[in-house]
Amino acid sequence: MSGTSTQPTLQAALSQELKRELQLTRRLLERVPTEQFGWQPHPKSMKLGTLASHMANLVGFLQMSLQGPETDMLTRQAPPSPTDTDEVLRRFDVNAENIHQALADVDDATFHEIWTMRRGEQTLMQLPRAAVARTLVLNHLIHHRGQLSVYLRLLDIPVPAIYGSSADEGPAK
Repeated sequence: MSGTSTQPTLQAALSQELKRELQLTRRLLERVPTEQFGWQPHPKSMKLGTLASHMANLVGFLQMSLQGPETDMLTRQAPPSPTDTDEVLRRFDVNAENIHQALADVDDATFHEIWTMRRGEQTLMQLPRAAVARTLVLNHLIHHRGQLSVYLRLLDIPVPAIYGSSADEGPAK
């Protein structure tokens, strides 16, 4: 019996999971109609364009956390909000590519290190980077993907299959 482990590294496992989740998310974002960007299901809900833009941007949080031990949000300029679906998809694709590259450049020890998000002197959060990946990126993205699928349904736009069939199509491939 060999002394080497057959378990994938945390980095490899996360990279595979992220790849799949990003593919599923992109399928929903592709269906967001530009002409409906201002639509919202309720006055307390985000507008459709805001939600799509948020989803395209939030995948960048993992890359941000990998750039150093802390990030001061006061020194980071938020990108302008996309004004159409093509721009949302371009931003999402760039952020997805950047996150995959960032993951390829780190080892598992990096995921156990603490990352701090600040706003000036105020600490907003301190998390191990593994928790940033899981909570701030993956879980957060999946949450908003569910929200977006409801928006699409309410607009009578076919909802793609995600983890199985949808009422509109068979299982995701």
